Amino acid sequence: MKRWTHPQDLVALIAGAYAALSPLWTTTTTRATTTMVVLGAITAVLALIELVRPDMMSIEGLTALMGALMVAAPWIMGFSGTRPISWTAWIVGAVVLVVGAADLQVTRSHHRGTMATSH
Repeated sequence: MKRWTHPQDLVALIAGAYAALSPLWTTTTTRATTTMVVLGAITAVLALIELVRPDMMSIEGLTALMGALMVAAPWIMGFSGTRPISWTAWIVGAVVLVVGAADLQVTRSHHRGTMATSH
């Protein structure tokens, strides 16, 4: 698989960066800000790794997990009452979850195809 060719990784990178920076323009709390910065930064780093190494299925699984954590974060971290940052977490998390799962499928298909042609 070629580097820098997966658009879903670029979407995850942009979504992670958006989440990490969203407290700058979104109504938030201290706990929500910390949560979004940490989850967003980790997501962006994972997406960057995927862009460089697109064949790492474990990273793609982690990206999908980060999306799920972002969706759950407003309830787990207790900031679901702060609607602007909650909606940011829910929407960005859903996007990251979907693109992470899609990327995992693409990589699995590629690995299956590679294994079938090597036998």
